Formats: sequence, C-alpha cells, structure tokens
Amino acid sequence: MSENPMEFVSSRKPFVYALYEGPMSAEDIEARSFEIIEREVGTYPFSSDQWEVVRRLVHTTADFGLMNDVKFSEDAIQSAVSALRSGHRIFVDSNMIRSGLSLARLRRVCPSYGPGDLVCHVADEDVAQEARESGLPRSLFALRKAVGMLDRGIAVFGNAPVALMELNRLIIEEGIKPAIVIAMPVGFVHVVESKQELMSLGVPHITIKGRRGGSPLAVATVHALCSLAAGQM
Repeated sequence: MSENPMEFVSSRKPFVYALYEGPMSAEDIEARSFEIIEREVGTYPFSSDQWEVVRRLVHTTADFGLMNDVKFSEDAIQSAVSALRSGHRIFVDSNMIRSGLSLARLRRVCPSYGPGDLVCHVADEDVAQEARESGLPRSLFALRKAVGMLDRGIAVFGNAPVALMELNRLIIEEGIKPAIVIAMPVGFVHVVESKQELMSLGVPHITIKGRRGGSPLAVATVHALCSLAAGQM
C-alpha cells in the first residue's frame, strides 16, 4: 500500500463517473426519487391531491416519518389551489421562504405573480424597532404589518411560531380568514401550541404537528400546491 495519500486518492474512480456514463437530468432524478418513494411507501391514507403534497415533503427531507404528522383541513387543497390561481398575495415569515419560492412555478398558475406578491417584513427597520422597544420577537410585528393582506390571503410559516400565534389571535378576535395557512414553524417553544390552536380554528390549513417543520418544508408545500393548481387548469 502506498504511503502517499495523494497517490491513493488519485487511483480511485470518483462515483460521479457513474452519472457521466449514465446521464440523468435533474428532472430524471426527481422522477426516479418519486418512484422510489411510491415503491417504499406502498399504500397511504391520503387523497391523491394530499399525497402530492406529502410526497413532496418526503422528497424534500427523505423522512418517511413525516407522513404520520402532516395534517390537512378538509378544504385545504381546494382553497389553496383557488387562491393561487387567483394570484392572491403570499405572506411568508422568513426571507428564506421568499428566496426559495419559485416565481416560475407561481406564474405557471397565475401569470400576474411578481416579486411584490411575496411579502416578508421581518427584516424591515420599523419592525425591528418595535421588537426592540417591546421585547417581543420581530416576527409578531412583521405579521401585524401584513394584516391588510391576510384576509383571504396565503400565509406561510416555516420558522416563527410567534407569528402563527398572532395570526391565530387575529382569526379569533378580528374574524380574519386566510384562504390557506401553511403552518410549519419549527422548534421547541410555542411551536406545538401554535399549531394545535390553528387546527382548532376552522380555517383552511396544512400543518405538521409536533416540533418539526422548517422553511424548506413550507416552500415544498407551496410548490406542490402549484403543481396541483397548474394541473387543474
């Protein structure tokens, strides 16, 4: 065996050559991934439309355990599809979600979608100032700043349970009714409670119960809904 580590490394054939020799596009890889998911899951307790969302979440995380925790209100899919096809504005609780959402996908559903329709105020200076003065998280004031678009709008949470809690308050106290709430904040404080409260309020929602969530899952959910909306046109 050579004592020269560089000589050992250079003698190996990197795994990527398997791809060079049997080319697969990104679309091919996604399709193969979905085939693997379908094969490994077998049967599932979701409607075909719900499965479109759940399968995308499993694809995003490689976590089949999510299937036990994704919850849909009865009217979630159709309400979300209708809102997307009508070009309703989308409130997001993090700039990561705003950056991750594909305008191309959204425009295949409604051509009028533009950057201004993806609303996130969490980095606004006035929001930061209110947070400093109050000792409360910025996400709460970012949600309040967007209050005018929340009734019949699309609300997407992948980070901040406090923002979801404030939306819940607006639903309870001010009668606001979003077209769809995608509730996937992640963490250990207020997360479980905020989701449980939402699920009791009778508004259309898709959520992941428990502590799990995150911006990638929220983005994946919107993209799956876009696929459904485009397919129904």
